[in-house]
Amino acid sequence: MFTGIVEEIGRVTRLESGAKGARLTLEAARVLEGTALGDSIAVNGVCLTVTDLTAHGFTADVMAETLRRSSLGALHAGASVNLERAMAANGRFGGHIVSGHIDGTGTLTQARREDNAVWLTVETPPALLRYIIEKGSIAIDGVSLTVAQVDAHCFAVSIIPHTGAQTTLLTKRAGEPVNLECDMIGKYVEKLFTPAQSEQKQGLTLAFLSEHGF
Repeated sequence: MFTGIVEEIGRVTRLESGAKGARLTLEAARVLEGTALGDSIAVNGVCLTVTDLTAHGFTADVMAETLRRSSLGALHAGASVNLERAMAANGRFGGHIVSGHIDGTGTLTQARREDNAVWLTVETPPALLRYIIEKGSIAIDGVSLTVAQVDAHCFAVSIIPHTGAQTTLLTKRAGEPVNLECDMIGKYVEKLFTPAQSEQKQGLTLAFLSEHGF
């Protein structure tokens, strides 16, 4: 579990592509503190398991499903990435509950400055946009942000100077993909209120639940 508060910007040193998966090696410093083999580190919002550890970095295997869902496969040597260690049990939720399981990717379409902040607009597939609400939470490349605007095709967030300086978000260019993880609460609510096929045959509907006090 993560919070979406990036601890440092790391650097990709190698991406080895296999038949379907990949092996990613990164240079880092702060996230190595207290880290052991088997621990989880979010790389641009994607939860990865540390499989090799050195004094200056770590390596993680990336499965085919992760490459399909995220933008990790587009990384290259020298690329900068957002890094966050899994939250300790005695830690604080500075952002929001982030699982590190990416729902999909969006495309950055615009960056616009407004005084001390920068507005980023992200074009988003309808399947993900349904879970994104104004003033709700969203993780973009592992960064916990508040949705400031949303319409039928995209959403926008406002980046303050501190967030811009501590993450890679303001280095992105229009047309680049970003990893998106929607607030998991909305997905759980939808699942609980969508009757299974067997329940539908028995007549269990939202109207039935409402009628019986649920």
